[in-house]
Amino acid sequence: MKRERGQKNELTFLRHLSELRARLVVSLVGLMIGTVVCFSVYDAILAFFMEPFVSLATAGERGEALFVHSLLEGFLTRLKVSVLGGLILSSPLHVFNVIAFVFPGLKSKERRVFLLSLVVSLLLVVFSVYYSYYQIVPLSVGFLTSRGFVPENVGLLLGYGSSVFFVLQFLFVTLLIFQLPIVLEIAMVLNVISRKRLVRMSRFVIVGVFALSAVLTPPDFVSQVAIAVPLLVLYFLTLLIARVFRFGE
Repeated sequence: MKRERGQKNELTFLRHLSELRARLVVSLVGLMIGTVVCFSVYDAILAFFMEPFVSLATAGERGEALFVHSLLEGFLTRLKVSVLGGLILSSPLHVFNVIAFVFPGLKSKERRVFLLSLVVSLLLVVFSVYYSYYQIVPLSVGFLTSRGFVPENVGLLLGYGSSVFFVLQFLFVTLLIFQLPIVLEIAMVLNVISRKRLVRMSRFVIVGVFALSAVLTPPDFVSQVAIAVPLLVLYFLTLLIARVFRFGE
C-alpha cells in the first residue's frame, strides 16, 4: 500500500515537473517573440525613454540631448531595451502560466485572495509606471541637472545608454516596490504574519522604507521622498484593510 502511494506521489511529481517545463518553454518562446517585436519598433520605445531629456537638448548642432560614447553602446542599448521590453510585453503570458500552474493547488479562500490580489497588483503597476514616469523622473532629471549641481559655465554631455537605462531602471524599481503591500496583504491572509505585529513594527517600517528608497532610487532626496511617502500610505492602507476584513488576527 505504501509502495503504491509512493509510486503515485512520484507520478504526480513528474507530471507537475513536466507541466512546469512546458510552461517555461511557452514563456521563453513568448519572451523571444516579444523581444523581436520590441526590436522592430525600437524607435517608438526609444522616443518614450528619451522624452525626459528633450528639454536638455542644447549641446549638439541638431539639438541632441544624449550622446554615444563607445562603438557598441548603440547596439547593446537597443538589444537590452528590446529584451526588457519583450519581458514586459510577454508578462501577461507569464502571469497566466503562474496562475494556471499554482491555482489548482489552492483552497477556495486562497483562490479568491489570489485573484483579488492580482487585480490590485495590475492597478498598482499602472499607477506606479504613470507616477514614476510622468511625475518623479522629470523632477529627478530637473533636480540633478539644475544649476545647483551643474554650474552655468559647465555643459551637459549625457550618455545615451546610461540615460535610457536611468529611466528604465527607475520604472522597474518603482513597479517592484509598489507590489510590497500586495505581498503583505497575502501574508496576513495566509497568517504568515499578524496585523498587530506589523502595527508594532511601524516605526521600523518607516525608517526601512526611506532607507530602501535611498538605495534603489537615484541619489537625490526628491525621488526618494516621492517614492517613500506613497509607499508608506499604501502600507498603512494595507493595515486598515486587514483590520476591516479581519486579516492576520
